[in-house]
Amino acid sequence: MRRNVCLLFLMVTILAACTSYKQVPYLQNSEELKGVEQMQDLYDARIMPKDLLTITVNAKDDAVAAPFNLTVQTVSSAMATKSMTTQPALMSYLVDNDGNIEFPIIGTLHVGGLTKSEAEAVIRKHIRPHFQDDDFIVNVRMINYKIAVLGEVARPNTYTISNEKVSIFEALALAGDLTIYGKRDGVKLIREDINGKKEIVTLDLNDANIINSPYYYLQQNDILYVVPNKAKAKNSDIGSSTTLWFSATSIMISLTSLLYNILKN
Repeated sequence: MRRNVCLLFLMVTILAACTSYKQVPYLQNSEELKGVEQMQDLYDARIMPKDLLTITVNAKDDAVAAPFNLTVQTVSSAMATKSMTTQPALMSYLVDNDGNIEFPIIGTLHVGGLTKSEAEAVIRKHIRPHFQDDDFIVNVRMINYKIAVLGEVARPNTYTISNEKVSIFEALALAGDLTIYGKRDGVKLIREDINGKKEIVTLDLNDANIINSPYYYLQQNDILYVVPNKAKAKNSDIGSSTTLWFSATSIMISLTSLLYNILKN
């Protein structure tokens, strides 16, 4: 009888361990994607309201390109001489809520919803009459492309992405990956589109099909929230209950001691 109980306990322990392990690895069914032809366009970020852009125009004749490259004076200090100097820095353009920027000479340009290359093409079209030939280059960059990762990760924070492209797993890598209490099949993605509409999407990192999801690559200002699993919730309950128990016990001991001293006198 005792042997049967031990065997039953061992089987339950093994099954529980297997169940827990299945909830840990990412992309578990990746073999299902083998041999499946993937025809998807490469991801390219689109310009959103409140994005900060730097726009540079380069040509053989610097004098012709100069009016399109506005600069602002920034203050810098020389520690050795303890003197203050001003240096020019390229001006950034804030995209308004309508997706527009005010560009030198040209005026209002609509760039909201465009990719980097599409915005460059629009600017080229508008400034082309100011150049004698097509030998000029327009470059657009997003300088405040950032995402936030919080919840059950090692380093919750806001991260600036320099190359304007980051996947879910790259974002989690920046945050030090999920803790053991992170719910891998219930990660929340909070996103706001170009029209201000917000949505919350639940993502399953255990499912390999996530690499084909439209949410696999994060947009600027996306927020990833890693939900705590049941184990964390139980530990929190235990911690709270333990604290309350110790507090109640301490109060009872103090009251008992006080009553003892009163009755003793």
